[in-house]
Amino acid sequence: MRMPWYPWSLRHLLDGRPTVGGLMDLCDENYRYFMKLAPGLRLLRGRCLSRAGDSVGLYLEILEQTPYTTLVRLTYYFDHAGERRPDPDARLRIYHDARQVEVLDLRQRSLPLDKDIHSLSLKQKWDANLFLSKWLAYCVRQGHLFSGAPGNAQGRLMPAEV
Repeated sequence: MRMPWYPWSLRHLLDGRPTVGGLMDLCDENYRYFMKLAPGLRLLRGRCLSRAGDSVGLYLEILEQTPYTTLVRLTYYFDHAGERRPDPDARLRIYHDARQVEVLDLRQRSLPLDKDIHSLSLKQKWDANLFLSKWLAYCVRQGHLFSGAPGNAQGRLMPAEV
């Protein structure tokens, strides 16, 4: 199992001050992880579910497709007090021409973030994108895969029932 590679040290991640260039590198890394997770992204439509072994189902919803971008929602659903709750729940814009993934909205319990992601500081955007990077790497290691190929041989792509 290969761990994610970062062009910065772990110490810098925890203690250093993020830079715009570092954030762009992180968004680029998130794009690479996302393309491993959904290599046929442009062929996907609607809601899809990936099941990898006995891990929790990962849901991907295609919200919008344009020639240069794709807007998606990525989440797990957990049963809590008789209802299904998403956590983490991310709305992401994938820039195909720039090969970047931007976190538009991220709701989850482990990383406190302000509600309005557009007015976040560089540090808060860094935190959200670092969380996404770790989550995407985890999903890839678990074996999650969304493929636009009809009749996916691994049988992991199916309409989501949420």
